[in-house]
Parts: sequence; structure tokens; C-alpha cells
Amino acid sequence: MTVHKFYVSVHQMDYVPQKKVVQMASRIFIDDIEATLDSKYSRKFNIGSKKELPEANEYLQKYIAENMHVKVNGAEKALKFLGKEVEDDILVCYYTLPAKGKIKSIEVKSTLLFEAYPEQQNIIHTNINSNKRSLLLTNGKPTGVLEF
Repeated sequence: MTVHKFYVSVHQMDYVPQKKVVQMASRIFIDDIEATLDSKYSRKFNIGSKKELPEANEYLQKYIAENMHVKVNGAEKALKFLGKEVEDDILVCYYTLPAKGKIKSIEVKSTLLFEAYPEQQNIIHTNINSNKRSLLLTNGKPTGVLEF
């Protein structure tokens, strides 16, 4: 396991008009999310290893739902967790959220990992209606809005 001193997660959101959804992929350092979950739920999750708890996905979904909120055109949308995979020391989680009609704005509030790492930065990249925009969310500014 490599030690890193940057606390960052990257989230990519892409609008798929044919499916009326925004697809989202989150990339989070495994050691950071694991330390946060282990501490919050007093368990050892061992994410991505042979010892991973069978209920790890359930806790991961719960934690992300509590700490990641997305509004499309001003209306809160529930993240639907599709699954996860491990790429080296990164946990990649996949979700969709409903998005009918033209997207004019996306508001994201992310407090992921802030309780464990106050210097955590959550970067949101979007590709909506062929417009690429990004947000940098921090402990001091956990919410941002993008207009399209």
C-alpha cells in the first residue's frame, strides 16, 4: 500500500439523454475510504481484499448517500449504487441518478471523507449537454453549482 499525502477524490458525471440518467463514477483512495468507514462503523471492512466484509457494499452505499447529494435543476436526486471495482489503490464506485428533460443546473454537496481528513478535496467533473465543467469541493466549501 502506498502512502500519499494528498487527500482527493474524483467524481465524473456524464449525462446520457437516451437513458434519461446521469452516470457517475467516483474514484477514492481505498485506504482513505476504508479508514473512514472503519472508524465510523467500528468495523474492519478490508475493501478490495479477500477478507472484505460481505456487507461492505451496504455500508459504502449508506456512507456515500449520507455524504454526497446531487440536485438536478434544483431537485434532489437519489444516487443508485450500481457496484464497485478496485484499480490498484483506488476504489471506483458506479451510480446513476434520474435526469429527465434538459439539465440546466447541477448542484453537488460532498462531505466525503471530511470527518477523517479535513484537508480532503472532492473534485467533480461533468459532461452535460456536451459542456464540460468542474467543481472543487472542500471542507470550507462543500457545495457547488454548475449551470449549463
